[in-house]
Amino acid sequence: MTPTQLRMARSALKIGVRDLSEMASVTTATITRYENERGGLNASTRDKLQTALEAAGVEFIEDGVRLRAKS
Repeated sequence: MTPTQLRMARSALKIGVRDLSEMASVTTATITRYENERGGLNASTRDKLQTALEAAGVEFIEDGVRLRAKS
């Protein structure tokens, strides 16, 4: 997951950094720093963020993200 994909995922879900922070149990500072490309993520933090976003309906694709079709 790239910083751009993270921003795109939040935008698609219409959630803020605080919302994602609560969903993934990751600090807002970590999310903001990564999105602004001022630091990386360790594997466990990346997994927490990606799992939370996927649970909310985001699919990560090669060039970005998309919302999963509702069934």
